[in-house]
Amino acid sequence: VQLQASGGGLVQAGESLELTCAASGGVFSGDVWGWYRQAPGKQREMVATVSSGGLTRYEEFAEGRFTITRNNAKNTMLLQMNDLKPEDTATYYCRTRRVYSPRYDYWGQGTQVTVSS
Repeated sequence: VQLQASGGGLVQAGESLELTCAASGGVFSGDVWGWYRQAPGKQREMVATVSSGGLTRYEEFAEGRFTITRNNAKNTMLLQMNDLKPEDTATYYCRTRRVYSPRYDYWGQGTQVTVSS
């Protein structure tokens, strides 16, 4: 399985971006997709996750500003980010993980988001 993240860029504070993650290869229902980010000098942190059934979770900083969705038929996941802030600047990674057989844990290559003040 390969994950391809795209949609990053340079925006000003208050603007929006939509990130896309596309999976090629065999993924199965019952997995959890998610977006994570890593800023320079900081640890990677979760942004939001979505289960195959559509159950979503958000970190506090993303709640109300970011929306995660997935299309199981197309094996894609989106992250709509609104009202971006300079502290959202990071490399954003997508991930798909399945804890039941067949188990897997795949990461995409990351897409850079830079928010200027």
